[in-house]
Parts: sequence; structure tokens; C-alpha cells
Amino acid sequence: MVSLYKKSEKIYAREVKGWFTKWRWMLVWLTQLVFYGTPWLSWHDRQAVLFDLGSRRFYIFNLVLYPQDFIYLTALLVICAYALFLFTAVAGRVWCGYACPQSVYTEMFMWIERQIEGDRAKRMKLDKSPWSVGKFSRKVAKHSAWIALALWTGYSFVGYFTPIRVLGAEVLTLGMGPWELFWVLFYGFATYGNAGFMREQVCKYMCPYARFQSVMFDRDTLIISYDEKRGEPRGSRSRKADAQALGQGDCIDCTLCVQVCPTGIDIRKGLQYECIGCAACIDVCDTVMDKMGTPRGLIRYATQNSMDKGWGRAEMLARITRPRVLIYTGILSVLVVAFVSSLYSRPPLRVDVVRDRGALARVVDEGFVENVYRVQLMNASESVQRYRVGVEQLTQASVSGGDDVTLGPAESRWIAVSVRISPEVAARMGSGAVAMTILVEQLRQGDQPQIDIREKSTFMVPR
Repeated sequence: MVSLYKKSEKIYAREVKGWFTKWRWMLVWLTQLVFYGTPWLSWHDRQAVLFDLGSRRFYIFNLVLYPQDFIYLTALLVICAYALFLFTAVAGRVWCGYACPQSVYTEMFMWIERQIEGDRAKRMKLDKSPWSVGKFSRKVAKHSAWIALALWTGYSFVGYFTPIRVLGAEVLTLGMGPWELFWVLFYGFATYGNAGFMREQVCKYMCPYARFQSVMFDRDTLIISYDEKRGEPRGSRSRKADAQALGQGDCIDCTLCVQVCPTGIDIRKGLQYECIGCAACIDVCDTVMDKMGTPRGLIRYATQNSMDKGWGRAEMLARITRPRVLIYTGILSVLVVAFVSSLYSRPPLRVDVVRDRGALARVVDEGFVENVYRVQLMNASESVQRYRVGVEQLTQASVSGGDDVTLGPAESRWIAVSVRISPEVAARMGSGAVAMTILVEQLRQGDQPQIDIREKSTFMVPR
């Protein structure tokens, strides 16, 4: 019987220390301080960042956004996509190796594993040994720590949608709602499964980025590379041995670069889609080169052109400003400037106009023609505001229902506004739809308009 699938062997990644490892841990701390800490920040007597789905308000520090502002989320996703294109064109999968949540949480879970079960050799020995009280206690301690971290991650995630202090009180009193409980457990389970068990399988098989990254690479993209000309032929030797006399390269075939790789690949085989660009192999190889008394950089960040043509660092870095990178940078800069400018100039008022569904138009007392509109006013500021609703482009129209409307901070309200015209004006207009504009003015002291919002609509004149 022939199996179509190869059994996946567990990867025991070796601990490594070095310059790139320090940078990776700095980003682990930075990203998690932002993720875990942001829900606890307060702003104007409320949570600083809160996506209140129940009331359809999204608070981001001084910003109050409504579902009608969904365009900003779209713009933000486009900016993130172009930023990813730019980073990939310049430095390959640098996002995957340093800031991707899968890599970050895997790093955290592996650290917990090392603290409880020991280094690589001890973990391998522990897994091969028969079950005992010691092994059982270590496994229970490890998984308990993993589950605690995963549940705290799920709790923090839900804290962006339910005020985290309120959520904490609900947890203590066992009063969590069904959806809150579901998402805490679901997000915690996903973190526990992905970072604790699946790890490199997510990067290799589940993440689509691993499959299409090659179309964003070119021969001037910085990737983690093994210098085959310098390292081959490889072979083990003592520190005092002369590599040239033995006909060997600088690689001593210690396989430490394979042992520290979180995806279990051999970087000496060249560029592989499984490589997430974490640079752990660079750090451990540099350590070996220091011990052997040979120059660092046998494994290093380099481009395919620099490896083939023997370029130095200056020539390699000069190719960063190539057309593809400049185009990505230009587009990204325009998008960021437009996004920030639009967000900064966004008026603190949103208006929606809907015609009355009961009747398009009706004739009331003394032959006046009346149209009724439902106007939604959304105060996008955190202070009390006053508004006045009127019309434009409609001759001698009278408006009632929108003289002086007061809204509290971040309050939204529907109001009924009736617009009337006299029989004489209606006769001159004829039957049908007449273009008009609903005008909403934000009032300041002395009833002076501060902000004008105009929404197009029509006035219907019956036959």
C-alpha cells in the first residue's frame, strides 16, 4: 500500500541568540504591548479603542466612526496591502519572520515550552521517554501555561468589542453573554492550536502568502542566502585545521542552521517557499563562524544578483531604489497622504436622508404639497451639538421638524422633516420629481452655522 501523504515530523527548534533574534523579540514585545495594552487605555471617560457593534459606534481615540465610514477601513486595508508589497519587494518575507501574529505567538509558546521542558535535546528526550509522573507534570504545566496565555489573548481580543473592564466584571461574576464567551473560547482555541501545535504547518500550507510571494520577488530582493561559493565543499573539521589544505569550504556541516529553523528547512539548498525570513540561521551560523575563526556572513541577507556577481553591500543596497520599489513607494505615499488628509478633514457630522415610505407626496390644507423625509443625524464628535435642517434649490419652501435639534456626544437620531410648497409654486413646477438639497447646519453660539452638510434628494409633485 502506497501512502500519498508524508507524515509530518515534529520540529524541535533550537534556541538561538544573536542580533536578529534580539530584533525579533523587540517586535514581539512591541506588538503584544500594543495588542494587550490598548484595550486598557481610557479616553474621555471611555475606552480609547472600542468597536461597539451593538450601538454601531467605533471609537479610536478622538475619532468616532459609523458604519457609513466603512470606506476608511477599505482604504486602510489597501494601504496595508501595498505596504506588504513594498516590504516584500525590498526584504522578502520580513513581515512573516518578525511581526506576523503566527510567528509572534509561536515564538511566545516556544519560549514557554523551553522554560518548562528544557532545551532541544531535553525536549526530544522527554517526548521519547515513557510516561511518568515527571513527564506528565511537565506536560500539564506546559499546556496549562499555553491555555492561560491563549485565553488571555481571546479575552483581550473580545475586549476591543466589549469594554474590557465590563468584560472583566462579567468574567468574575460568570455573567458573560453567549457571543462573548464563544469568541473568547474560539480565539483562544485558535491561538492555542496554531501556536502550540500547527506552527510551521500554518506558514507552509495554510497561509496563501507563502504561495504567491515569488511573484513579488526579483533578483534584487533581499533574502536569506547561503554563500555556496564560500561554503562548499562542506565538511566537519577541528578549529585548528586548515580548510584550504583539506579542500573544504567554510561550512563545517554542523546542521545548526537546520536545527534552529522554525520550519525545519535547510537554507543551504537555496531559496525555498517555506523560509519565513526569521534569520535564526544567520545568527547561529555567525556564532559558529566566530568559534571557527572565519568571517561572518556565510549565511546572510543578500540578493541573487549580489551572490552571482560578487557585489558588495554598497552595490547591493543601491539596487533598493529600483523602479518596482519606487512605484510601490509612490503609490503607498499617495494613499497614506490621501487617507490621513481625508480622515483629518472629515466633518464631525454624518447625514442620511430617506424619503417617507408611506407616501411620496400628499396634498394637505389649502392645497399645499407636502413631502416627508426621514433624516438621520449622526454626531461624530464627543460633545453636545445643535443642528438645523433646511432645504435648498426649492422655491418658497417651508420646512418643519428640523428647526433646532440637539444631539449628545456620539448620538445618532432619526428625525421627521416635512417640506411644503404652495399650490402656485407646485403648478409652475408641474408634476414629477424636482431636484432639491437637504441642508444640515451645525449651530454654534448665536445660532451661527459652523458646518454645512448637503444631501441631494427630490421633491415629488403629484399629478
